[in-house]
Amino acid sequence: MTELVIDQVVFVELVQTTGQEFVAELIDSFLEDAPQMLAALCKALDTHDAASFRRTAHSLKSNAASFGAMTLCTQARECEVLGLAGLAETAASRLAALTQSYEEAATALKRLRNA
Repeated sequence: MTELVIDQVVFVELVQTTGQEFVAELIDSFLEDAPQMLAALCKALDTHDAASFRRTAHSLKSNAASFGAMTLCTQARECEVLGLAGLAETAASRLAALTQSYEEAATALKRLRNA
């Protein structure tokens, strides 16, 4: 499952470029920050703050891409676009899918961190 959730080429390149110890620190930071970003997305959706929704989705997208969490990255990009469009009615379902993808990516990254 880890291979499907995390692009191994991207992840290995990150490790080779920055080192395993630093990647472990990055993973720890991501696992701490991403849930806060998801909560911020929920709040932005509830308050119809499209600009905040877009900015937060953009940050999550960038972080996911650095680890090779491509499904999470793609879904964050979709949310970013929804923020640009002023939060369409589909934003809630996209956010639910994004949250599920985060959970899968977090599980995979924890395995990779401890490998």
